[in-house]
Amino acid sequence: MNASQPADITFLLEGTYPYVAGGVSSWVHQIIRGVPEFTFALVFLGSRRADYGERKYTLPDNVVHLEDHYLYDGNEQPQVRPLQGDKTLFQLVEKLHEQFKLEHAGADMNATVGPLANELGHGLKLDDFLYSRRAWNFIRQQFRTYSTDPSFVDYFWSVRTMHRPIWRLAAIRDRLPPTRVFHTVSTGYAGFLGALAKSRYQRPLILSEHGIYTKERKIDLMSAEWIADNRSAFQRDATQTSYLRDLWIRFFEALGRTCYEAADEITALYEVNRQRQIADGADPARTQNIPNGVDISRLSPLRALRPEETPPVLCLIGRVVPIKDVKTFIRAMRIVVNRLPCAEGWVAGPSEEDPGYAAECRDLVRLLGLEERVKFLGFQNVVDLLPRIGLNVLSSISEALPLVLLEGFAAGVPTVCTNVGSCRQLVEGLDEDDRALGHAGRVVGIADPQALADAATALLADRSAWQAAARAGIARVERYYTQSLMFERFRALYGRTMSGGGG
Repeated sequence: MNASQPADITFLLEGTYPYVAGGVSSWVHQIIRGVPEFTFALVFLGSRRADYGERKYTLPDNVVHLEDHYLYDGNEQPQVRPLQGDKTLFQLVEKLHEQFKLEHAGADMNATVGPLANELGHGLKLDDFLYSRRAWNFIRQQFRTYSTDPSFVDYFWSVRTMHRPIWRLAAIRDRLPPTRVFHTVSTGYAGFLGALAKSRYQRPLILSEHGIYTKERKIDLMSAEWIADNRSAFQRDATQTSYLRDLWIRFFEALGRTCYEAADEITALYEVNRQRQIADGADPARTQNIPNGVDISRLSPLRALRPEETPPVLCLIGRVVPIKDVKTFIRAMRIVVNRLPCAEGWVAGPSEEDPGYAAECRDLVRLLGLEERVKFLGFQNVVDLLPRIGLNVLSSISEALPLVLLEGFAAGVPTVCTNVGSCRQLVEGLDEDDRALGHAGRVVGIADPQALADAATALLADRSAWQAAARAGIARVERYYTQSLMFERFRALYGRTMSGGGG
């Protein structure tokens, strides 16, 4: 790969491809391979290098550039020195922060983001943010005006931690390879980089969201794991924890609005998320739905490999992380095994992302006496896995439009899943014609092992109901969710954006 070689499309990737398997990464890999007439550059943003292993994907031939950046690694500390800070630039900062507090800042925010973005790293340097008197006075005034936290020290360091990567992003922007289109697959830091890059290079920006970034960050920030990771800032009381958590949420919401304002085209996987994007600040005229699609030709032959009798195997295909709520799946398996002693529960996905949570899941298996019934298989090829299972189980507390359900449908495997993201749409259908195809499984509430177990055992115990669900899933995926349809839509989107017809 040649760093100076231009690319048609530059993907801006936060914490995903090519170092994390599944989900968004699978989709990125699909798109790149599915439109070989376009070349791609990849800009990966991570937290720390230690948080990621080796590449999980072999890069397709039409990837001409890859660069990695870790926002919390290797940041050289500028030398401490007294600075006054540029008055005009800090007035822009103050104006932008005020606009960030509004639900919809519109063109006024664009008029502020553009000039300030061009000054980041040049007129407005990291030194100014870290050491200048104007920065100190601004942070102190914000604390006095808005903070409900009695500790200025914790507030001060939280503000520095969340804002410091912005200068790192500005430096990345200044060295991006030549491209015709920027395509970010989230808002957040990657989306903000997209807004910076569009302002600097005057190239179109596409935003594609699987999950809604700010919603997912709220889930992360409310988790015990996040608080534990930031425990030094959270040692006083629940009010403080809540305030600093809300501070981070507002920051990510502000980054999201900046990206929505800058994007020429915005895609969602399904209608509920498109409406959420609009509610969060996206211009409805720039939004559209492009659902995921799967390779029917690769998966449909798996139907013939299935045994005549439905295997009493419930399989959760996904990462062993809290958002997948593997513990609810394990608790449901205790109920299932009580009714169907031959049943097995498989967890097919990597455990390395959150070793602590994975250990807790294994402890729960032992506590419930399921060592012989629940197996952790690690990452598996779905082609090998799907013919051997009876139900594809998804117990997540948050999803978008999960490819794993579509892959299961294409292979003739029904699902029991939680009512998150587009799951009800996938199982029961979207409109009248879609619903007429029938239910491709059962939908239950989140964190409800009893309901999950009831739905699973009902399908496994009723051969005709299982077969009807399998037929509905096959019909739905073949009509609405094929890979070829998805490729056609993105091919058209790229072509339109490059020709100047976007937004």
